[in-house]
Amino acid sequence: MSQLELFHFPPVPQPPWRTKPKEWKVVSLRECPTPEDMICVNQPSGALAYWQQQIATAPHYNPDCECVAVLLLTARLRVKGHQIVSIGMLNEAMAHPREVFRVAVTGAAYGIVLMHNHPSGEATPSDADRLITKRICEAGNILRIEVHDHVIVGHQRYFSFRESGLM
Repeated sequence: MSQLELFHFPPVPQPPWRTKPKEWKVVSLRECPTPEDMICVNQPSGALAYWQQQIATAPHYNPDCECVAVLLLTARLRVKGHQIVSIGMLNEAMAHPREVFRVAVTGAAYGIVLMHNHPSGEATPSDADRLITKRICEAGNILRIEVHDHVIVGHQRYFSFRESGLM
């Protein structure tokens, strides 16, 4: 055996994911609505209507827990989609700006409306609600994605941070 044959190793098989380059794409699951069919949320009542039609009827929505949702807006303040960011517990849900804006960045949203429910039915904001609203607005300023409102949904009532002058 020659010295060169000592350094001859059989080829190492590559894992299947490294053999071919992959193409990633976002696939729409539904037909895109026309602008006339999109709900306008220039008022909190529009966001509340969207919540009742789309989010509260979703199969994974739980009215007994706080659920945080983000509405993605076009430049004309029409809802182009939403994501339920967090399903929490009876009296709290975690919502980090990273999760709130992840879908807004990937969905090329002009702005967002942050929404969550209070299972108790009382729509008055807590100190934690005020703090997260401030943080989300600061993050939106950095990303240049406007936070148009934060709406808290209760039973037969709602609270809008924008209407109340807290934003």
